[in-house]
Parts: sequence; C-alpha cells; structure tokens
Amino acid sequence: MTLYDHPECPFGMKVRIVLAEKDWDYDLVTVDMAASQHRQPEFLKLNPFGQVPVLVDDDTVVYDSTVINEYLEDEYPEPSLRPEDSDLLARVRLLEDYADTSFTLPAMAVEREMSKGVLDRDEVLFGRAKGVLGKGLQMLDRQLVGKEFLAGELSLADIAFAPALMSLERIGVPVDASLGNVRGWISRLAGRPSIGALAKAS
Repeated sequence: MTLYDHPECPFGMKVRIVLAEKDWDYDLVTVDMAASQHRQPEFLKLNPFGQVPVLVDDDTVVYDSTVINEYLEDEYPEPSLRPEDSDLLARVRLLEDYADTSFTLPAMAVEREMSKGVLDRDEVLFGRAKGVLGKGLQMLDRQLVGKEFLAGELSLADIAFAPALMSLERIGVPVDASLGNVRGWISRLAGRPSIGALAKAS
C-alpha cells in the first residue's frame, strides 16, 4: 500500500490518521506541490484532478480523502471507524462533509491569509473565514452535548475535523472557554497517538 501525500495537506492528514488508527503499514510518497509534481503526467495517471492524497493498494487507485477512508473501512474494517446504526452512519457522513467543505476550507483560508503581510492580506476574506469557524465551533459544541465523540465513539467524522482543530491556536482562532464540549473533545482527540502528532506539529 502506498499513500501519495503532502505533509501539510489536511485531507492527507485525515487518511494518515485512519491508517494509524488501523495500525496499517504503508509507504509514504511525498508529493512536492511547490515543484508542481502533482501536475506531472506520472501523477496525473493516478489522479487526473492533480490533487493529494492518492492511495494505491495493489491494483486499486483511490483518490479524494473521504473516498479513500471509506475504501479503507470497507477493505480493512478493524477497528471500525463507522457506526453500524444507519442513523448514526448518516450523521457521520453529513458531519464529515461539513468538516471538509465548511470547516477545513475556512481554516485553510485563515492560515493562507495569516501567512501574508498585513498590507497584502484580504481582511474581508480573513474575517469572514474566522467567523465561519467560530459559528462552526458553536454548532459542534451543541452536537457534542453528552458525547465524548460526534457519534459516541471515535469515527470518521471526528477524524475529518481533527487536522483543522489541531491548527486553531496556531492560526489565531482560539476556542472560547464557553465551548466546554468542544474543548474537551479537542483534548480527547489530541490524546490519541494518531492525532497527537498533529497537535505537536501545529
């Protein structure tokens, strides 16, 4: 099994967390995005969209982090990161989609603007993205009432949020003290070896 990835890609981190939770050995190939390796013909044969991560498992090639993690659950189901209950499974999938499209992307936008000089920063985009993250954290706090994880047990939903959550302090989006459920959740996630390394790196 080979994973083509970039160290700072939060979507690649999702896959690496799942592989670590399953204690599965794999070869990691770092794709140099700055050198446009993801646009080279060799890579485009694996993923015509030119994006990481890409998983190659024997003759099977899978891209898109959510699809990769579903594939890993299908092929290597132990330990399971998907609930068996159909209602809970739908909840996990909805929350994972929200994490990808409405939480991770704004976190990436904040980080991108933070890396610019003050004069070059798009303050409107910066403020809007931070506001989206703030509202997302409030929603998650409500989702976590009475739960240790979003679906009760650790699932693909929690893992989808983990990369962005571990970066919040670094990108200047601290979790308000009033959001006790989220703060406890982040602490539990960071305590897992599969995710703790991300927290230390952030």
